[in-house]
Amino acid sequence: MSFIWILVAFLFGFMAKQIGLPPLVGYLSAGFILHAFDVTPAENLDAFADLGITLMLFTIGLKVNIKDLLRMQVWGSAITHMSVWSILLFGLLSLISSVATLTYLNFNFQQAAIIGFALSFSSTVCVFKMLEGSSELKTRHSDLSISILILQDLAAVIFLVLAIGKTPNIWVFALIGLVFVRPIFNKISNMSGHGELIPLLGFLLALGGSEIFKAVDMKGDLGALVLGMLVAGLPKANELYKSLMSFKDLFLIGFFLSIGFTALPTLEMWYIASALLLLLPLKFILFHFVFAVFYFRARTSFLSSLLLTNFSEFGLIVISLSVSQGWLAEQSLVIIALTISMSFVINILAYKYAHAIFTLNKSIISRFQRNSVARSYVFESPVGAEVIIVGMGRVGLGAYEDLAPELGTKVWGVEVDKKRAKGFKEQGLNVVFGDGDDIEFWEHICLKDVKLIMLAIPTVTEMKNILYQLQQTEYRGRIAAIARFEDERRDLIALGADVAFNYYEEVGAGFAEESRHLIHL
Repeated sequence: MSFIWILVAFLFGFMAKQIGLPPLVGYLSAGFILHAFDVTPAENLDAFADLGITLMLFTIGLKVNIKDLLRMQVWGSAITHMSVWSILLFGLLSLISSVATLTYLNFNFQQAAIIGFALSFSSTVCVFKMLEGSSELKTRHSDLSISILILQDLAAVIFLVLAIGKTPNIWVFALIGLVFVRPIFNKISNMSGHGELIPLLGFLLALGGSEIFKAVDMKGDLGALVLGMLVAGLPKANELYKSLMSFKDLFLIGFFLSIGFTALPTLEMWYIASALLLLLPLKFILFHFVFAVFYFRARTSFLSSLLLTNFSEFGLIVISLSVSQGWLAEQSLVIIALTISMSFVINILAYKYAHAIFTLNKSIISRFQRNSVARSYVFESPVGAEVIIVGMGRVGLGAYEDLAPELGTKVWGVEVDKKRAKGFKEQGLNVVFGDGDDIEFWEHICLKDVKLIMLAIPTVTEMKNILYQLQQTEYRGRIAAIARFEDERRDLIALGADVAFNYYEEVGAGFAEESRHLIHL
């Protein structure tokens, strides 16, 4: 992209950041502003956008648990919501069309069905970015939301195949052979070391998966997702994921900018798009109801529903294809693009306060939870704990190993990743599976004997959420946290942490302390 594109994207992202919004809101605005001033889209903008989506789907695949996708609770929820929503929207749009006088609102039955189906999807990009930003990719509501999104994306791919009338060729069955290549991927990744070959391998797998699926007349993005799922669970999967993060975020800027270049909306289009946004509460309510029916916890249902309360870039693809096939007017693409963009902004703002909203309204929200769910759900409790370490990554595990010889069973770890928590238990460590963001987790722990809670988690956003949850309980002990930067340290102290260690300074001090004796050799 040219300098002017990078400059405008940075300025709008920077301004969004200063008022407490994620930068992607600024990127969306930048696209519309550039279009309004008749700036010609960069030639490689679409290529940037496509590469960003491909990398994102590959990294999502690296985090997917296939067992979750196969659970009846998950696919049943996805199919039920999509079906009920599409029927409701079909009826509502048909009714509006029968009484509306605006040209843009005169839909026939086929058009109403397509628009209802397109708006049933939730945004994979938006949801994944929110979960990444709050370090919630290993939580229950994250697993549920991503599983629903993947199933929605598969439904969109099926629609695109049927709409175009192009079916996969006979070589599609050869894709089954990819399963047998997994050991080779494992060996190659292990032999690639830890340097620049790792992100290059990530690009190779993501783009390779895309090209393989295109070769059999399947959607390339689906291939990137499948390759990611195939590599998930390998020893290098997490390192691959981290190495691609910055690249993915950079290329996705092209995606958000490109939305603004769909077309310039008229005032009438703004009105219609704003009216369509009134459907978002309906989408949230329907998701929450469906999740409750399928026996999910109230908190999981609430957070997942809020995450999924937006409209999707896949919906834009469905509408774009329908326009090219002559099923919808070209103005429909502009209206839906505008609606999707504004839904991102609303969704991001709402989810920013999701944990606080649930905590304050827990008794009301929990009324919709099935009684059998409440009776069957058991929280693990760190019995006899005086020190609780939240987050058993490298920092948390290091702190645990340092304190355990002295405190024994008085020090416990809390790990949000169920598989990792199980692994620690098998090693004989005092670790429970739990989510520090979950107010109900803290309410089920006897906190009166706990003297210190140590927050050893990677993002300051999640630590702020946990500090807020602890303020709502009867905990009166001390809290220690870690920070990467001085401004983060000050924020954590202001929010109630007794001590916030600057990660890099402490590493340097520890390194010096461990090496000091070498001076006297």
